[in-house]
Amino acid sequence: MSDCVSDGHLITQLQGGDLDALGALYERYKARVYRTALAITREPAAAEDLLQDTFLRLHKYAHRINASLPLEPWLYRVTVNLAFTRQARQKRWLVPLETVLDRLASPNRLPEWQVEMDDLHGRIVAAIAELPFNQRTVVVLFYLNALNLKEIAYILNCPVGTVKSRLHYGRENLIRRLATEPRPIPEVVYEYA
Repeated sequence: MSDCVSDGHLITQLQGGDLDALGALYERYKARVYRTALAITREPAAAEDLLQDTFLRLHKYAHRINASLPLEPWLYRVTVNLAFTRQARQKRWLVPLETVLDRLASPNRLPEWQVEMDDLHGRIVAAIAELPFNQRTVVVLFYLNALNLKEIAYILNCPVGTVKSRLHYGRENLIRRLATEPRPIPEVVYEYA
């Protein structure tokens, strides 16, 4: 199926039992859902499980989805809810967070900056991984997925004020953690922040 087919049309087809429509939606959103799950869980195997579970839920609950609304926030909400459930069961994290800030990488960056940027990337990823789960989730949705506060509030099923608070404290914690690093963040990074 072509990328020009709308999500709403594919949802309508899925509601009619067309599994090819589910496959098209999977292909369209799998990278974003996986990246979100990985950033939240910090575990590739768990992220893969959440990816599969999210699309199983899409199939199971397709009849409840309003085809006139965007699908992406619904997928993020399911992914986050499944991650919350998984986190509640495990109570601890086993594997460090991977490549949360890939979108900061630029192919036009000079080679002498690449080593410094890779080091910075690792420090930022480590700082995000240390955030409390609720703050980490909001930071990932806001910065990695570029969602606005209202969309995040919908996904997390909480007031916008709660999202603002979690984002504020998440930023403060990141700044505090990065400020205690032995090396300061290079000034060039401030351009990309």
